[in-house]
Amino acid sequence: QVQLVESGGGLVQPGGSLRLSCVASGGISNFGALAWYRQPLGTNQRDAVATIVSGGRAIYRESVKGRFTISADNAKGTLYLQMNDLKPEDSAVYYCVMWGDRDYWGEGTLVTVSS
Repeated sequence: QVQLVESGGGLVQPGGSLRLSCVASGGISNFGALAWYRQPLGTNQRDAVATIVSGGRAIYRESVKGRFTISADNAKGTLYLQMNDLKPEDSAVYYCVMWGDRDYWGEGTLVTVSS
């Protein structure tokens, strides 16, 4: 059973940075795509933020381009999301998602951007 565990969320002021991590039990090398999604509190809307597709290309949501960077470390079995110049509208629960035989989701980590 694949388990994804996110960490790194928290409260940060506008303009600040956070790095999210997602550790996959059994590693990440067998997954076809890796992604971060987010869901603002009080909504049912989960949107893709950044995705690494087959071949290693990264795709970003327009609103985070130039501020967020997705990366993966196969040796550590970990997916990262470096978030810089955070804005209040980035506040959400962030989920890592990995696609293999099916999609796997972590439990989420809360990011709050507020002064």
